[in-house]
Amino acid sequence: MEDIIKKGIEKGLISFNEDQSRITYTYVNKTRNYLDPEEIVEAESFLKLILVYNYPVQRIKLFEKVTMGSSKKEADIIVYEDDLCFNPSIIVECKKQDVSEAEFIQAIEQAASYAYALSGTVKYIWTTSGIKDSYLQIDKERQTRIQIPNIPLFGKPVPKYTYVKGGRLRNEEAGNDVIKQQFFDLEQVSESELTNRFKKAHQSLWAGGELNPSDAFDELDKLIFCKIWDERKPRKNGEPYAFQIFDIEKPKNASQKDIDAIEQQITTELAERIFDLYEEGRNRDKEVFKDNIRLTPQRIRTVVSYLQGANLSKTDLDSKGKAFETFMGSYFRGDFGQYFTPRNIVKFIVDVLPITNDSKVLDTSCGSGGFLLYALDKVRQQAGLYYDEGTIDHYNHWHDFASENLFGIEINEQIARTAKMNMIIHDDGHTNVISSDGLLRDSVIIEKTENKGFEYGTFDVIITNPPFGSTVKQTEKAYLHQYSFGNKDVDWLDTKTSAVKERDSQSTEVLFIEQDKNFLKEGGYLAIVIPDGILTNSSLQYVRDNIEEWFRIVAVISMPQDAFKANGAGVKSSVMILKKWTNEQSQKIIDTKLKLQEQIKSEAKYKAMVEHWEKEKKEVIKNLSGFENTTGLHDKKSIEKSEAFAEWKKQVTDQYNQKIVDLKEQLEERYAEMRKTAMPDYPIFMAIAEQIGYDATGKETQVNELEMIGTELKKFIESL
Repeated sequence: MEDIIKKGIEKGLISFNEDQSRITYTYVNKTRNYLDPEEIVEAESFLKLILVYNYPVQRIKLFEKVTMGSSKKEADIIVYEDDLCFNPSIIVECKKQDVSEAEFIQAIEQAASYAYALSGTVKYIWTTSGIKDSYLQIDKERQTRIQIPNIPLFGKPVPKYTYVKGGRLRNEEAGNDVIKQQFFDLEQVSESELTNRFKKAHQSLWAGGELNPSDAFDELDKLIFCKIWDERKPRKNGEPYAFQIFDIEKPKNASQKDIDAIEQQITTELAERIFDLYEEGRNRDKEVFKDNIRLTPQRIRTVVSYLQGANLSKTDLDSKGKAFETFMGSYFRGDFGQYFTPRNIVKFIVDVLPITNDSKVLDTSCGSGGFLLYALDKVRQQAGLYYDEGTIDHYNHWHDFASENLFGIEINEQIARTAKMNMIIHDDGHTNVISSDGLLRDSVIIEKTENKGFEYGTFDVIITNPPFGSTVKQTEKAYLHQYSFGNKDVDWLDTKTSAVKERDSQSTEVLFIEQDKNFLKEGGYLAIVIPDGILTNSSLQYVRDNIEEWFRIVAVISMPQDAFKANGAGVKSSVMILKKWTNEQSQKIIDTKLKLQEQIKSEAKYKAMVEHWEKEKKEVIKNLSGFENTTGLHDKKSIEKSEAFAEWKKQVTDQYNQKIVDLKEQLEERYAEMRKTAMPDYPIFMAIAEQIGYDATGKETQVNELEMIGTELKKFIESL
């Protein structure tokens, strides 16, 4: 609605003080508090009556006192039929955007009470919150109310519907564009307004208790799907959209009972149109939704009333993407404990990677699809460098990438569906988003989904933020032993012929590193958010060793402690960017390590030394060498059964074990020192980001160091 405010200023209908905290309605010379959310809606409604509906400004009165019995109340806006403002025609009741459904219904009743209290023939009531509208035609004499699609334009009849492509109905008989009745085209809305529409529509579905919030989210997703499908259907200018409330002609002398029956018919016919849209869309995209819409016709009508006027297809991608993610993120965090990656971090990662329309891209824990959406947007922007927007070449450049090269896996089926909807809202890219355990082997995923795209060794780029803190147990997931990280390797200083042992469990963040390695091509990039423990904990050295063998470490960027706090997680994390070695390079590193280990053990005569100490220990214990016999016993077998002997034996064993431990530490230090020169030597980009554009609460801040770091990191990656 920013445009209508701007036009109102240009026409001299309103003005603001310097900080826009106060608005003045110049025609009536009234100044009001513009910081009041309800006042914003009142200003926009006032201007719409003049600039859109063409009502003369002199026939409009603001904030009029209406006598209600012994008291007086203030009607927001009254439109009169005459210049003298004697006969009221339209009552407008305005509420703030975040008004509840129950409060909105109460506002309708309030407006109706004004209509009956005023003298004269009030014909129409318009109740609005800016994101939802209710229009009533009333007959005070017959005591009837009729819901209508919209109030009429000045001098025009009540329309049968409100929204048509192009915003006007062509007069086919005259063969020209003479306007018989003004209609409206769908409106591009702001991010905040669209977020509110989603939230209020969702709330209207579950607040009454008939649905839980999770089911309500699913049903809203289905209706958003219908809305987008309706917008994308081909239609001529002047043809009405199906996703809106249509009117039915009513008899002039209809009773309220007759009107109520007709209203039910209108609601039923709307639901039938929505069901048809759903089936049309579902037949084309069978994997998005598998079950039917489970809402009553009245619930469908309520949701349609929130969404019908918004143009989801033409509202800019960033705004509608943020709106959907804000609404979705606030809901899922509370309901599922999912922690979505903040947009600044997603943008940073995608910006620095060499993603083009030829890249095959995967997120193995895609959540709501944030990484995939930014990858798609990056390729869409690249298309603009080569082709004019709107041309078939421009469309094919990014759309082929979206449908053929963009892949996502999400274990939660509901979130996977939401990711698909998120992609659809952004124009496309949902085809290869699947619901599956991302740690299953590729053959199992392919068999389960019948999507051959999820094959190991085929992806150019993987961008992901795997779940932290979860544990995969061997007793629960039989595939654990198939991972290197699902087994305990034999330590290189182990002198016993121990076999590899299966781990009882392993953390998901560790397993996803190996799974992502499996999916990548040689030379492919992995950008992954990891907890700092993987980089620092001594117990996870084996993880770092494997990363070193599988990947060239390109970059490590430390995130601030509170980077994920606003999204519900407080683990200190870093972004690690890795480039997969070729099989030859990887094997060379492994061989170098093994050769170095054998060299060190040989030079130290490690095996012989350990065997010597073990033999010596046994001899000392056997011969009781150094044992001070304070037991009073002289029989060796009796001595060996005494507590004194047991304590002495433990001390001897600990002494020899410590010798072995000390030697191992010396050799480990020697290995670490020699490995520095033996292993491939290459630069690693490292940075610490202390400010990333938002604080612990999610509020935007002035400084985002990721922008500067990203510029330099991108150059570094391009130089590799």
